[in-house]
Amino acid sequence: MHHANHFYGHAHVLARYAGLGDRHPPRINGYVQHGWNIGDGLAPGHPYADRAPSLLWSEQTRRRAWSVGRRNVVVIGAPFVYLLAMRPEEPPAEEREGTIWYPFHGWEGQHVKGDHRKLIALIRETEPGPVTVCLYWHEYGMRNVRRLYERAGFRVICHGYRGHWWKDTDPEFLDKQLTELRRHRRVASNRLTSAIFYGIAAGCEPAVYGDPMILSNEDPTFGGTARIRRQWPQLHGPTVDLPTAVEIARAELGTDHRCSPAELRELLGWANLQEEEEDRDD
Repeated sequence: MHHANHFYGHAHVLARYAGLGDRHPPRINGYVQHGWNIGDGLAPGHPYADRAPSLLWSEQTRRRAWSVGRRNVVVIGAPFVYLLAMRPEEPPAEEREGTIWYPFHGWEGQHVKGDHRKLIALIRETEPGPVTVCLYWHEYGMRNVRRLYERAGFRVICHGYRGHWWKDTDPEFLDKQLTELRRHRRVASNRLTSAIFYGIAAGCEPAVYGDPMILSNEDPTFGGTARIRRQWPQLHGPTVDLPTAVEIARAELGTDHRCSPAELRELLGWANLQEEEEDRDD
């Protein structure tokens, strides 16, 4: 299995939906897109086996992949869509309150440069209620960055470790993220990212504002932040039209392309595993 298939517990979510339970996910036949992007669905810099299927989130991504010469591509929808299907929203014990804010983040290979103090001032000026700041594990581990948000009076959390090279993946990453999103009325970030689309799908009002910050050695191949702002202007600003946001999120997450458990098992190469499990049950 490509190690990126484990990121954020994606393989674990898909295995649960496919009826394989909570055991270690079997090998996936192909590469599952692991985050929203404006390219062909594959993360730049990752090694890929020739001819391995690309299992993408949306029809838009499939068309972009086709335009750059990729042919073995299939649209299955985002793993978060499968999680939503397994965890339909129930009447909350308490009403949603405040905003969950996701500052743009770096990772092992790239660091973010930006002024967190200015961003904090803008958040305090803009948000109408209590704020939860969710730092990516990379920044959460930086004490000086985490302390800035804590001292601003924000609740500071982290959903867990994404995982890397098949190690330390938090299989409940997306579950914890969904739980937090459903506690909040708004979701916001300084860049349009997966978290914003997840928040919209989970019933939050979205906002994208503030300095988008700079990612060291950012790949400009598909147009970067300038293109994102040009192509999705409706999703930028302190307030966004919710029906429009819901429609866009549905398309970008591939909600209408969610497979049935049987279809998913077939596409991921797990059909025989299900048969073996049923034989053991008999």
